[in-house]
Amino acid sequence: MPDAQFHLAQMNIGRLVAPLDDPRLADFAAGLVTLNALADASPGFVWRLQSDAGNATDFRPYPEDETILLNMSVWTSLEALSGYVYRSDHAGAVRRRREWFKPFEGPFQTLWWLPAGTRPTFAEARERLAHLRDHGPTPYAFTFREPFKPDAPAG
Repeated sequence: MPDAQFHLAQMNIGRLVAPLDDPRLADFAAGLVTLNALADASPGFVWRLQSDAGNATDFRPYPEDETILLNMSVWTSLEALSGYVYRSDHAGAVRRRREWFKPFEGPFQTLWWLPAGTRPTFAEARERLAHLRDHGPTPYAFTFREPFKPDAPAG
């Protein structure tokens, strides 16, 4: 059951195999509108980062590497996010991610709880991903495989 005091934030990043307008990324780029609409309509969806174009591909959270894209969103629960990521049509994009993104050394996704009604920032998301990389899953930054409850002490 979701905790009404907390929502789940997530950020994932990916390093493109080519510029976004490259033909190798045509299916990825073409699918963004559909996947974003699916997220927006999914049970438990609260918010997602988007530019005026309706997606997050305009943002570059790592200015030192312009090939890194991000996705950041907020959900009412881990179950809601997991349902969208792994049990909706989004799962097809997850299966194809190696066609579009280069492998990362270390984590490329982090999850954390935040007070309901607040939104994550780039700086916070970067910090949480770095914390996950440096310390492994903790209540401060965790993964689908090693989740924490919202009332767990942050560390």
